[in-house]
Amino acid sequence: MIQHPLLAALVHAAFEYGGIALGVAWYRRQRVASGQGGLTQAGSFAIVAGLLGGAALGNKAVFLVERPEVLQQLLAGQWLMPGQSIVGGLLGGLIGVEAAKALTRQTQSTGDAMVWPIAMGLVLGRIGCFLAGLHDDTYGLPTDLPWGIDFGDGVPRHPTQLYDMAIVLALALAVDRRFAQVPGLAFKLFLAGYLAWRLGIDTLKPVRHAYAGGLSGIQWVCALALAVYLPIVARAWRGRPLQQAART
Repeated sequence: MIQHPLLAALVHAAFEYGGIALGVAWYRRQRVASGQGGLTQAGSFAIVAGLLGGAALGNKAVFLVERPEVLQQLLAGQWLMPGQSIVGGLLGGLIGVEAAKALTRQTQSTGDAMVWPIAMGLVLGRIGCFLAGLHDDTYGLPTDLPWGIDFGDGVPRHPTQLYDMAIVLALALAVDRRFAQVPGLAFKLFLAGYLAWRLGIDTLKPVRHAYAGGLSGIQWVCALALAVYLPIVARAWRGRPLQQAART
């Protein structure tokens, strides 16, 4: 693990922005391969702009919920705000895309094409989290399990970054091409699955600021997002063709 704080921050940022670039490039490749054209078309550009803009705002907003002391520092005039939230990025990106589609009057579902770009971008970003070790807030609690990893303080901990990478890939594989007959269902299942995963796995991470029930800010965001999103997922699930429903 990287021990120097500045080097850890630089490496983390490199993987993080590399993940964003990989996701955008993957999405562009899928659009070109499907005959939909590149990202410079008006509708496509609006969607990507909405995705990136919404993700940028969302990841900072949820990070401030997770770490309210940083908000206090901002209000005190300390404008440097390190840290962000993948959950916030996903939810903000979803809102940004839907806003962009509404403004450009697009009704076609676009989420399914984003499953693999998002998954691979998250995996690459999590590598940066893993390498940053204790300088990143994504490491787990101490554990006696044989795969516990010492991130630099002599204490074996849950490598929750690696858990996250494995689950993201598993979710993408689980929904890949299985629900194409219901546009948008694959993405909805992917996002709902990831929110449920984070609600559970974050119990294995240090809670910087506990809210009601001892849950972290991110866990509460996941719980509230699931409460709103699961009925939408259920409606899409009921729209599966009878043949597919029988198979699943």
